Amino acid sequence: MSLAESWNKYAVGSKPRRAANAKGETTWLNWTQYADHGPNESVLGSVEGRRVLELGSGSGSNLAHLVTLGATGLGVDVAPARETVAKKRWAGLAGLEFRTAEATAFLSETGETFDVVLSIFGAVWFVDPHTLLPLIRSRLASGGTLAFSHLPAESQDVKPGKAGLRHNHSLDAWEILLTSHGFAAVSASLVDPPQGETVGTMLVRAVAR
Repeated sequence: MSLAESWNKYAVGSKPRRAANAKGETTWLNWTQYADHGPNESVLGSVEGRRVLELGSGSGSNLAHLVTLGATGLGVDVAPARETVAKKRWAGLAGLEFRTAEATAFLSETGETFDVVLSIFGAVWFVDPHTLLPLIRSRLASGGTLAFSHLPAESQDVKPGKAGLRHNHSLDAWEILLTSHGFAAVSASLVDPPQGETVGTMLVRAVAR
């Protein structure tokens, strides 16, 4: 089974995001694996007027929220089912588009430059950083922001995941990887889990030199 087929099978079986969160908001950004938990889009600073790329955009909910704040967004996901769902759900929102593509292929082929690149449990977790980070840097404007989240590092740097290999790295390792591939001002932290849970979330932010 190909990478796209594996992810598409996973996507088809996943549950749709809620129509509204606990605050009654119809769009929001969630960095963690828990509902109504963790930091919001302020991690990125102001996104108004900025071009945002999400690698592993899923149903498009996180990216759509940034567009409601004044960004223009492009979501890329390897699973065709994700593009179908995202386009249907956010059909009435201008400044937002979705595309089916593998992250490294898209970054290698596009001529666009972005102000923000984000990956929430997305491509940064599943693609070799020595391959992906230089490609992201090549399409990110100088001073632009890269931010991503995934589960905390485990004992193995590379471990099988739901639909591929997960690249698990410690906070210190991510700082070394990012600075070696053209990024600076790296901020890496663990977001504590909500009460009753034991697993936190790794959140990393860096700026393109």
